[in-house]
Amino acid sequence: MSAPRGAVLQRDGQTYAVVPWIKGGLVTPEILEKLAQVARKYQIPVMKLTFAGRIALVGLKAEDVEAVWADLGLPPAPAVGPCLRSVQSCPGTAACRLALQDSLGLGMRLEEKFGGVELPGKMKVGISGCPICCAESWVRDFGAFGKKTGFTVVVGGNAAQFPRIGEVLAEGLTAEEVEQVFEKLLDLYRREGQKGERFGNFAHRLGIERLKMEAGL
Repeated sequence: MSAPRGAVLQRDGQTYAVVPWIKGGLVTPEILEKLAQVARKYQIPVMKLTFAGRIALVGLKAEDVEAVWADLGLPPAPAVGPCLRSVQSCPGTAACRLALQDSLGLGMRLEEKFGGVELPGKMKVGISGCPICCAESWVRDFGAFGKKTGFTVVVGGNAAQFPRIGEVLAEGLTAEEVEQVFEKLLDLYRREGQKGERFGNFAHRLGIERLKMEAGL
């Protein structure tokens, strides 16, 4: 029996978790009120903030999943499978006094345009507004962080079982240029990536010079 739509089977083998798609980690009072109402109505035992700024609802009965989606009025987040899973971004110039670039704006555009796009393997992105890298750009498959001169792009990072710091692909890019580079590398990944290969491993395998060439840098 397949899992209900947008649901992930939990450790007990009986209950499920769902993760509503909250883009950019930006919530409203209305979204929070809906989440609270749903949690009470269906007696959801666990609500967990994720690293991507989403709120996972854990412990649902299979027969309640579709009703939960209907009550929330939010789509499922691309939390599993070979796709662009998440774009983590810090507040950037929208709120942070240390920010040098609009990381939240760029992160939102990438998530809205490419979030959930099917890929050879899973991929995570981190966009930070300054070199402090609160969105962990250096250890994401694709990352960018702001400097006074623009965004620095890094690729090939990994924070999983075998951690790896990314390599600098380009510096001094505008947000629009970062988006263009990202799209070109996604196209390359779709063409030449091996099944199940994460983008970070793919970038490491091809090498920084090949990626620069393909991105037009």
